[in-house]
Amino acid sequence: MSGKVIIFSAPSGSGKSTLIQHLLQQNFNLGFSVSATSRAPRGEEKDGVEYFFLTPEVFRQKIANDEFIEFEEVYPDKFYGTLKSEVERCLSEGKNLIFDVDVVGGVNIKKYFGNRALAVFVQPPSVEELRKRLHGRGTDAPEVIEQRINKAEWELEFAPKFDVVIINDQLEEAIAKTEETIGKFLSA
Repeated sequence: MSGKVIIFSAPSGSGKSTLIQHLLQQNFNLGFSVSATSRAPRGEEKDGVEYFFLTPEVFRQKIANDEFIEFEEVYPDKFYGTLKSEVERCLSEGKNLIFDVDVVGGVNIKKYFGNRALAVFVQPPSVEELRKRLHGRGTDAPEVIEQRINKAEWELEFAPKFDVVIINDQLEEAIAKTEETIGKFLSA
């Protein structure tokens, strides 16, 4: 396991996935760690691509079997976690590994990997802008959006625990800052 680890965390709707997708198309030798979740797929999401979709029962069994580097029950019966087998698979391919995880997962993965990891927090310009983005997605019911906004306000308190904070106000600027940050980390 010789690659480096890059962790991205952010409140839902901050643009973290957009930044990650951009990075994966650059020349950084990145592999993507597909997380596991017990939530249902959204839109066109496919098992093994965006997430490994598991039932809450299967997720709990994998917890009992110590198959996760980290996991969290984000909402009742809505688990997210990082499978050890997925991390080992990616790192064994000689790639640097990129994670897209919630803030608690990000802090826990950083602790697990220490200096081999760079923890990046992507921050929206404001909670109001975040609300606008979540409504614009059209993937969640209004009550789910409000649940995400409430959680985002709590998640923003985690920003100081990350190595780098990137404010995603103007996407092109956020992309440039992200590329520069990842480039420096990987070449160090």
